[in-house]
Amino acid sequence: MSIRPLVIIPDTKLRLISEPVKEITSEIRRLADDMLDTMYDAPGVGLAAIQIGVPIRMVTMDVSKSEDEHQPMVLINPEIVWASEEKRVYEEGCLSIPEYYEEVERPDRVRFRYMNLQGEMIEQDADGLLATCVQHEIDHLDGVLFIDHLSKLKRDRVMTKFKKAAKREAGA
Repeated sequence: MSIRPLVIIPDTKLRLISEPVKEITSEIRRLADDMLDTMYDAPGVGLAAIQIGVPIRMVTMDVSKSEDEHQPMVLINPEIVWASEEKRVYEEGCLSIPEYYEEVERPDRVRFRYMNLQGEMIEQDADGLLATCVQHEIDHLDGVLFIDHLSKLKRDRVMTKFKKAAKREAGA
């Protein structure tokens, strides 16, 4: 298990559409462990494989309130199968867009389906933070960032800020 470097905007890898996981191998299990370590270290509540540069449809999440009682989830090939018409606004952040938070409106409740590391298909209902996190992370698998849900003006400001930072870093 190890902590992997995060992919930060404006890196174009974040816009890739991730490929489905075909089978659960020891490599996939190791990747899940690394993703959980990376997510907890960051710290964050969710991480898509593409955020560490691996374009496969796998997500780790832990929306537990207590650091002492982790409740890690590994979602393989997750998909939203139903979303409520009612919306909820939640302040979101992203490990790939460090130290930037903004309110995003998404469906209040969702039902999602995924495969766990034992190869079992699971369907689960979610609301609140879990519903927001699932939608945010599945967006990553489709090359969508939470800033894509903001106005063009806000999105452009964020991208400009991070492009300038990337240029400064490259020149350093």
